[in-house]
Amino acid sequence: MDAALDMDAVRDDILLSTLPNIVFDGWSLQALRDGAQMAGYDTATMHRAFPGGVPELAEHFGAWTDRRMLAELDKHLLDEMRVGEKIALAIRTHFEVLEPHMEAKRRLLAYLAMPQNIGMGLTMLYRTVDAMWFAAGDTATDFNHYTKRATLAAVLSSATFYWLDDRSEGHAETWAFVDRRLRDVMSMGKAMSAMGRAGRLLSHLPSPARFARQVRQRAGAAPVDTASAHMAENI
Repeated sequence: MDAALDMDAVRDDILLSTLPNIVFDGWSLQALRDGAQMAGYDTATMHRAFPGGVPELAEHFGAWTDRRMLAELDKHLLDEMRVGEKIALAIRTHFEVLEPHMEAKRRLLAYLAMPQNIGMGLTMLYRTVDAMWFAAGDTATDFNHYTKRATLAAVLSSATFYWLDDRSEGHAETWAFVDRRLRDVMSMGKAMSAMGRAGRLLSHLPSPARFARQVRQRAGAAPVDTASAHMAENI
């Protein structure tokens, strides 16, 4: 157990020493080697910490960011906040943790866009939004669990690109953008939920025409199983 905890600390040390190098060398083995050396570790220890090399380093960066985000969120009285407020705070905290490493994050997006890394990027994104919903107190275990995360992933992805190009003071424009996106999701989700309820009512009415049946089926097929509707019901 102690050895595992020590290795976690070693990984964090190497990561934090490597991040400044990524600005110049990208997510590369050279950046990792230099980072390990700067952190005071030899090559053998570097390979023990990251046997998977750069991809494992990138994944650790995502995990480290999520851990830091959750630790910062624990400082807030989340139980006194609405779910939507918790999600907005989680997104903001995520970016505040990344603030000192913005250029490394920018390079990471390019690295994850490479064909061989797309799957890893999607996994990292899922873990982040899952951590956000966990912090918000989400306990869903049905299909709702996945639709909430899919919707939040779309919001977080668009917000990430906005944040990287935001030059406003204190990233005020990014926070406004996030608030707008969350409001849009909530509004659209409520509208789709209402349409779904209307469709279920119509499905009990007689239908003398095939066209009417098709319209009714389409209306009835849009219950609250859309990602936006599920997320809105919890915001």
